[in-house]
Amino acid sequence: MTHNRRHQRRFAFQVIYSLVFGREMSKDSLIKSFDNFWTEEEFDMERQDSYAWTLVEGVFDNYDSIDEIITQHSQHWKLNRIAKVELTILRLSLFEMLFCPDIPIKVAMNEAIELAKDFGDDNSKTFVNGVLDAAAKGAQRNEHKTIQSANTES
Repeated sequence: MTHNRRHQRRFAFQVIYSLVFGREMSKDSLIKSFDNFWTEEEFDMERQDSYAWTLVEGVFDNYDSIDEIITQHSQHWKLNRIAKVELTILRLSLFEMLFCPDIPIKVAMNEAIELAKDFGDDNSKTFVNGVLDAAAKGAQRNEHKTIQSANTES
């Protein structure tokens, strides 16, 4: 059965969350971990064709740049002090916001808040929303500066 993006996003969240506890995850071990979860689902598509894989692989491949953005926008919070659930949600959502142009930023943020409601504690959704909102505003400022620079150079 093909599941919608929300279901695949939840699936990707669970896989990415499991990676938080692994040591020095390689691409091969990532694939193995994903496939272990995948076999328990009833998806009628191959791993590489799924939105879930796009998310998991994207977070894995862009881990450092995503964590840098989290660090910039999570005022007074070091990465190792952020709860694993919230950190996973932030990584997933920031990947969508930054690297998936077909996903509107508001959709990525709303989906992150839903994950925080389902998997986090009472404060999770507020924390996640605050960091993502700051990151979105930062991205918009950077985009505006890039456009201004391009116009000035013309």
